[in-house]
Amino acid sequence: MTEVLAVAAVLGSGVTAGVLFAVALSVLPALFAMDNGTYVHAHQLLGRNWDPTMPVIVLSSTLVDGVLAVAADGAARALFSAAAVLLLGVSGVSHLCNVPINRRVKAITDPAVIPPDWEDPRPLWRRWHYLRTALAVVALVLNAAAMTTL
Repeated sequence: MTEVLAVAAVLGSGVTAGVLFAVALSVLPALFAMDNGTYVHAHQLLGRNWDPTMPVIVLSSTLVDGVLAVAADGAARALFSAAAVLLLGVSGVSHLCNVPINRRVKAITDPAVIPPDWEDPRPLWRRWHYLRTALAVVALVLNAAAMTTL
Protein backbone atom coordinates (compact mmCIF):
# COMPACT_ATOMS: atom_id res chain seq x y z
CA MET A 1 0.00 0.00 0.00
CA THR A 2 2.88 2.37 0.75
CA GLU A 3 4.19 1.98 -2.79
CA VAL A 4 0.78 2.84 -4.28
CA LEU A 5 0.54 5.94 -2.10
CA ALA A 6 4.09 6.90 -3.07
CA VAL A 7 3.12 6.77 -6.75
CA ALA A 8 0.10 8.96 -5.94
CA ALA A 9 2.37 11.42 -4.10
CA VAL A 10 4.75 11.63 -7.06
CA LEU A 11 1.88 12.05 -9.51
CA GLY A 12 0.14 14.71 -7.42
CA SER A 13 3.27 16.71 -6.76
CA GLY A 14 4.29 16.23 -10.40
CA VAL A 15 1.01 17.63 -11.69
CA THR A 16 1.28 20.53 -9.24
CA ALA A 17 4.87 21.33 -10.21
CA GLY A 18 4.12 20.87 -13.90
CA VAL A 19 1.12 23.17 -13.95
CA LEU A 20 2.88 25.87 -11.95
CA PHE A 21 6.02 25.57 -14.09
CA ALA A 22 3.95 25.85 -17.29
CA VAL A 23 2.23 28.96 -15.99
CA ALA A 24 5.60 30.50 -15.08
CA LEU A 25 7.18 29.58 -18.40
CA SER A 26 4.40 30.40 -20.84
CA VAL A 27 1.28 31.96 -19.35
CA LEU A 28 2.96 34.69 -17.31
CA PRO A 29 5.03 36.11 -20.18
CA ALA A 30 1.88 36.19 -22.31
CA LEU A 31 -0.07 38.00 -19.57
CA PHE A 32 2.72 40.54 -19.16
CA ALA A 33 2.63 41.27 -22.90
CA MET A 34 -1.06 42.28 -22.74
CA ASP A 35 -2.54 45.69 -22.12
CA ASN A 36 -4.40 46.02 -18.80
CA GLY A 37 -7.90 45.34 -20.11
CA THR A 38 -6.87 42.31 -22.13
CA TYR A 39 -4.87 41.01 -19.17
CA VAL A 40 -7.85 41.32 -16.82
CA HIS A 41 -10.11 39.48 -19.26
CA ALA A 42 -7.51 36.73 -19.84
CA HIS A 43 -6.84 36.35 -16.11
CA GLN A 44 -10.55 35.97 -15.44
CA LEU A 45 -10.83 33.29 -18.14
CA LEU A 46 -7.73 31.37 -17.05
CA GLY A 47 -8.89 31.07 -13.46
CA ARG A 48 -12.23 29.45 -14.25
CA ASN A 49 -10.91 25.89 -14.32
CA TRP A 50 -7.71 26.20 -12.30
CA ASP A 51 -9.23 27.85 -9.24
CA PRO A 52 -11.47 24.93 -8.23
CA THR A 53 -9.09 22.18 -9.39
CA MET A 54 -5.62 23.04 -8.11
CA PRO A 55 -6.49 23.22 -4.38
CA VAL A 56 -7.91 19.68 -4.57
CA ILE A 57 -4.75 18.38 -6.25
CA VAL A 58 -2.35 20.20 -3.92
CA LEU A 59 -4.18 19.38 -0.70
CA SER A 60 -4.77 15.74 -1.69
CA SER A 61 -1.07 15.38 -2.45
CA THR A 62 -0.24 16.99 0.89
CA LEU A 63 -2.52 14.54 2.67
CA VAL A 64 -0.96 11.55 0.88
CA ASP A 65 2.51 12.79 1.84
CA GLY A 66 1.32 13.16 5.43
CA VAL A 67 0.05 9.59 5.49
CA LEU A 68 3.32 8.38 3.99
CA ALA A 69 5.30 10.37 6.56
CA VAL A 70 3.57 8.29 9.23
CA ALA A 71 3.57 4.96 7.38
CA ALA A 72 7.12 4.99 6.03
CA ASP A 73 10.30 4.76 8.01
CA GLY A 74 13.90 5.89 7.73
CA ALA A 75 14.85 8.29 4.97
CA ALA A 76 11.47 7.92 3.26
CA ARG A 77 9.69 9.25 6.35
CA ALA A 78 11.84 12.38 6.43
CA LEU A 79 11.52 12.97 2.69
CA PHE A 80 7.73 12.50 2.62
CA SER A 81 7.44 14.76 5.67
CA ALA A 82 9.45 17.51 4.00
CA ALA A 83 7.44 17.15 0.79
CA ALA A 84 4.20 17.50 2.79
CA VAL A 85 5.48 20.69 4.41
CA LEU A 86 6.51 22.10 1.03
CA LEU A 87 3.13 21.31 -0.53
CA LEU A 88 1.46 22.91 2.47
CA GLY A 89 3.63 25.93 1.65
CA VAL A 90 2.34 25.86 -1.95
CA SER A 91 -1.19 25.90 -0.61
CA GLY A 92 -0.41 28.66 1.89
CA VAL A 93 1.20 30.92 -0.71
CA SER A 94 -1.68 30.28 -3.08
CA HIS A 95 -4.45 30.99 -0.57
CA LEU A 96 -2.80 33.86 1.29
CA CYS A 97 -1.05 35.64 -1.58
CA ASN A 98 -2.19 34.69 -5.10
CA VAL A 99 -5.89 34.12 -4.42
CA PRO A 100 -6.50 37.59 -2.91
CA ILE A 101 -4.90 39.10 -6.01
CA ASN A 102 -7.08 36.88 -8.21
CA ARG A 103 -10.17 38.13 -6.36
CA ARG A 104 -9.21 41.76 -7.02
CA VAL A 105 -8.79 41.02 -10.73
CA LYS A 106 -12.08 39.12 -10.87
CA ALA A 107 -13.84 42.03 -9.15
CA ILE A 108 -13.35 44.18 -12.25
CA THR A 109 -16.70 43.81 -14.00
CA ASP A 110 -15.72 45.50 -17.26
CA PRO A 111 -12.13 44.88 -18.40
CA ALA A 112 -12.54 47.75 -20.89
CA VAL A 113 -12.93 50.16 -17.96
CA ILE A 114 -10.03 49.75 -15.54
CA PRO A 115 -10.36 51.97 -12.45
CA PRO A 116 -7.91 54.91 -12.56
CA ASP A 117 -6.38 54.00 -9.19
CA TRP A 118 -5.85 50.35 -10.22
CA GLU A 119 -2.39 48.96 -9.50
CA ASP A 120 -1.18 46.31 -11.90
CA PRO A 121 -1.02 43.10 -9.82
CA ARG A 122 1.10 41.13 -12.28
CA PRO A 123 4.56 41.78 -10.74
CA LEU A 124 3.44 40.85 -7.22
CA TRP A 125 1.42 37.85 -8.44
CA ARG A 126 4.46 36.63 -10.40
CA ARG A 127 6.74 36.83 -7.35
CA TRP A 128 4.36 34.74 -5.26
CA HIS A 129 3.85 32.35 -8.15
CA TYR A 130 7.59 31.80 -8.54
CA LEU A 131 7.83 30.98 -4.83
CA ARG A 132 5.06 28.38 -4.94
CA THR A 133 6.49 26.93 -8.15
CA ALA A 134 9.89 26.45 -6.49
CA LEU A 135 8.24 24.83 -3.46
CA ALA A 136 6.28 22.45 -5.72
CA VAL A 137 9.33 21.44 -7.76
CA VAL A 138 11.33 20.66 -4.62
CA ALA A 139 8.37 18.68 -3.22
CA LEU A 140 8.32 16.62 -6.43
CA VAL A 141 12.05 15.92 -6.17
CA LEU A 142 11.67 14.87 -2.53
CA ASN A 143 8.72 12.61 -3.31
CA ALA A 144 10.65 10.95 -6.12
CA ALA A 145 13.66 10.49 -3.86
CA ALA A 146 11.47 9.07 -1.09
CA MET A 147 9.90 6.59 -3.47
CA THR A 148 13.32 5.23 -4.40
CA THR A 149 14.06 4.50 -0.73
CA LEU A 150 10.99 2.30 -0.18
